[in-house]
Amino acid sequence: MIESLFVLSPTGKVIIEKHWHELIPRRVVDYFNEQVSKAIASGEDLTREDVLPIISSPKYQLINVYRDGLTYLSPITKEVDPMMVFEFLHRIPDIMQEYFGQVSETVIKENFVTVYQLLEEMMDDGFPLTTEPNALKEIVPAPNLINTVITTMGATTSASTRKMPHGMSNLPWRKAGVKYTRNEIFFDIVEEIDAIVDSTGKAVSCEAHGTIQTNSRLSGMPDLTLSFVNPRLVDDCSFHPSVRFNKWESDKVLSFVPPDGHFRLMSYRVNLPSQQNLPVQVKPSINIGANGAKFDITVSLRNTEGKPLENVVLTLPLHKSTTTLTAHCNVGQYMFDPVGKVLRWDIGKIVPRERAPVLSGSFGFGTSSEAAANAGYNIGVEFVINSHSLSGLKVDVLKLFNESYKPYKGVRTMTKAGRYQVRA
Repeated sequence: MIESLFVLSPTGKVIIEKHWHELIPRRVVDYFNEQVSKAIASGEDLTREDVLPIISSPKYQLINVYRDGLTYLSPITKEVDPMMVFEFLHRIPDIMQEYFGQVSETVIKENFVTVYQLLEEMMDDGFPLTTEPNALKEIVPAPNLINTVITTMGATTSASTRKMPHGMSNLPWRKAGVKYTRNEIFFDIVEEIDAIVDSTGKAVSCEAHGTIQTNSRLSGMPDLTLSFVNPRLVDDCSFHPSVRFNKWESDKVLSFVPPDGHFRLMSYRVNLPSQQNLPVQVKPSINIGANGAKFDITVSLRNTEGKPLENVVLTLPLHKSTTTLTAHCNVGQYMFDPVGKVLRWDIGKIVPRERAPVLSGSFGFGTSSEAAANAGYNIGVEFVINSHSLSGLKVDVLKLFNESYKPYKGVRTMTKAGRYQVRA
């Protein structure tokens, strides 16, 4: 069972505290923050995202999820399936995003009452109960102007004003009696590429993580079957509860009755063993001397099917002894942070068959020139490619059963950089 939940701000302060059993003291949060600080301080390139998802303390197993700058922490004392805890912790920000549009410390503070009501309905005696947005919205009303005024004036919005579900079907994720004048469903295939590339351009590791985000606006109780042109490209799949897993195992098609509105239909992973699959090539050259270094960075397109790269940003963390930096670029603009010792090159858009962006310059060292000369330099790469699927996954046919209308189907694809690093 899940006994308690703490939602922590980016500085480690408690924003939300919820206990479903006995009270767990807040000193467990202090211990967690200390362990996080030690973990980040143990390496130069470590960030909050690199902290282990399970940290052991003398009394608790501290299961934590870090999303959008906030930490969702659940101290566990009894035997429990950790994947259930992780899934529930991830579901909390998903639900809050469904209600509020975005999740941040300010948004949570402005909607304390609604957040606590959601946590009360999502968990029953330490076990997940209602976690589907359609079902929760029938119980806990989404925030609006009237609710905001009532909350601001200090009026109660607890059980006396809470609605009980009255329009749910026998499927917990879908409401009954849904009607639309125009029946349509949209699929967004979004893939993030994680890669480590050495200085010669060879991929040390490369894989893509994809999601199929869906927006369903269909009347009645539609039963859908979605097939792909090349479904065997994907691996390590996870699905929305509406998907019939046996149908995917036998025929590699998605058979489901969709929830109403936005939901994640499927997540998957794709191995990309060849560096030819990389959409962008970054060629860095850093020549280090006694008192400083000269560098050149060239960026070119490789495998984008003629699509341009957009929102291209390169980030080069320099050694902490770096004192000065001068550079020039033929595309975009650069900025050097003298405090964080980070060079950021905002290229913008790269179009095929146009000149390759080049950034050249030099930087000087302070007293630790020997340490700076021996330090490794990794370039972080960010980009977006619209209308492009890196894995090649494509939607083929959507079939509708149990309803007489013919829905409109829209499909969009996008590839973007995840943790993409090039070693100089």
